[in-house]
Amino acid sequence: MKKIYFVLLIVFSVLLSAQEPVDFNNPRKEEISGFKLYPNPAFNDVVYITTEKNARKEVTVYDVFGEIVLTDRILNSSLNISKLVPGVYVLQVTEENKTITRKLVVK
Repeated sequence: MKKIYFVLLIVFSVLLSAQEPVDFNNPRKEEISGFKLYPNPAFNDVVYITTEKNARKEVTVYDVFGEIVLTDRILNSSLNISKLVPGVYVLQVTEENKTITRKLVVK
């Protein structure tokens, strides 16, 4: 019985030590600072993407199968999503060589 507990302790220790710590106060350097995506879930044909710099953004939207369903370059903060059917998507935004990925729900 002691051997089982010992093995479980070792397995748990290995799994716990393999976790990467997350510091929510300091975003990762490769992420875009001040990123906001709203409304999410989206009910209308437009979502807004704002960042600290609000520079030109390249936006790619993927469906659940990993297929690209929308690409756009936006200078302002509004992204037209009228061609998207209701569902869950992955939104990838690139601004000044920094990229961020978020989930987008369209209802």
